Amino acid sequence: MPLNFFWFIPTHGDGVYLGSETQQRPPDFRYFREIAQAVDRLGFPGVLLPTGQSCEDSWITAAGLAAHTERLDFLVALRPGVVSPSFAARQTAALDRLSNGRLLLNVVVGGNPVELAGDGVFLPHDQRYEQAGEFLTIWRRLLAGETVDFAGRYYRVEKSRLDFPPVQAPHPPLYFGGSSEAGQDLAAEQVDLYLTWGEPPALVAEKLAAARRKAQARGRQLRFGIRLHFIVRETEDEAWAAADRLISRVSDRQIEAAQQRFTKEMDSVGQRRMAALHGGSRDRLVVAPNLWAGVGLVRGGAGTALVGTPEQVAARLAEYQALGIDTVIGSGYPHLEEAYRVAELLFPVLGLGRDRKGLRKGIGNEFAVGLSDQRLAAAS
Repeated sequence: MPLNFFWFIPTHGDGVYLGSETQQRPPDFRYFREIAQAVDRLGFPGVLLPTGQSCEDSWITAAGLAAHTERLDFLVALRPGVVSPSFAARQTAALDRLSNGRLLLNVVVGGNPVELAGDGVFLPHDQRYEQAGEFLTIWRRLLAGETVDFAGRYYRVEKSRLDFPPVQAPHPPLYFGGSSEAGQDLAAEQVDLYLTWGEPPALVAEKLAAARRKAQARGRQLRFGIRLHFIVRETEDEAWAAADRLISRVSDRQIEAAQQRFTKEMDSVGQRRMAALHGGSRDRLVVAPNLWAGVGLVRGGAGTALVGTPEQVAARLAEYQALGIDTVIGSGYPHLEEAYRVAELLFPVLGLGRDRKGLRKGIGNEFAVGLSDQRLAAAS
C-alpha cells in the first residue's frame, strides 16, 4: 500500500543552516500558512505540529491553519498532565468540528523534566505514563459519548460529559511515540498508531516487534509510523553536499552543549537512543545506508535524515515499510523548499502526490517543448 506521507510545520522556527542565525526564519504564522498551503496543494495528507516551550501552541496554530487549507489533516499534541482530560476532550471535539474531521492527536507525555517542571509536572518517568493511561481512559470515554465517573491515582471526575461530539467517531486517531517499556505499554493499551524516530532498520524492527507483542497480548493491533528528515536531490553527490552544508556552521561547543542536554537533563529513552547513534561525533553520522544522523547533533527529537537520490530514498523507505511502517512524518530545512523537493522528486517514485491538471499534452512553452518539437518535425 502507498505510504501516508506527512510533513512538518516548524512552529519553533526554520532556517537554512542549523546552529546559525544566518538566513533564519522566525516562527511566524504567515510562514506556517505558506507551508501548510503548499503541502496541501502538493498532496501531503497531513502535517505534524510540534509541542514544547519553544513552539507556538499546536492547537491554536492548527485552528488558524485549518481555515486556510482544504484537505490537510493536523496532528496536534495531546498533553496528559498539562491539561485535564475533560478539558482536552472539549478541545478535541471543538477542533475536530471546526476542521471538519481533519484532526489527529499526538500523545506527548514529555521527556524533559526541566521543561515539564515549568508546566507544573513533577512526576518521575514511569508515573507520567501511568497518569497518561488514566487521562486517555477518561478522554476516550467522554468522546465516545459516555457520562464518566472515574477515581484513579491521578484523576477523579464525577458526572463528566461532552455535549458536542467530534466529527470522527468514536474519536480522532491517537498517535504516540515512546521507546521505554512504560511507553510501549501505554501504546499497547491506548493508541492507534505507534511512532518511532528514524533509527537503522534493524533497531526499528526490534522496537516494532516489542510493541506489536505487547498490543497482541492485550487483544489489540497497532499501526506504525516513522519520523524522519529528508534531503533528496537529483544526484547522490548533491544530496550529501546539502547534508554537509546544513551543519557547516554548527560549532563543536554547540554539539557538546546539546548532547549534554540530551543525555543528562532528559529522561527520554528515545532521545538517548538518538544520541547514541552518533555519540556527538561528526565522524559517525552515517548510521545506515543513506541514513544520516547530523541533525541530531544539535536538535532534540528526530535527529536522522534519509539522504540521497529519489530512488535511493525510496528503497530505504521500502525497507521500513517491510517492517510494518505505513506512515512517514517528514521534514527538511528549510521546510517550504524541502516540501517541494520531496513532492517533485520523491513522490513520483513512491506513486504519491497529485497529478498536474489543466495543461494539455503537447503544450509548447519553456517547460514543455513537445509542441514545438512536433512543429519542427512536421516542417522538416
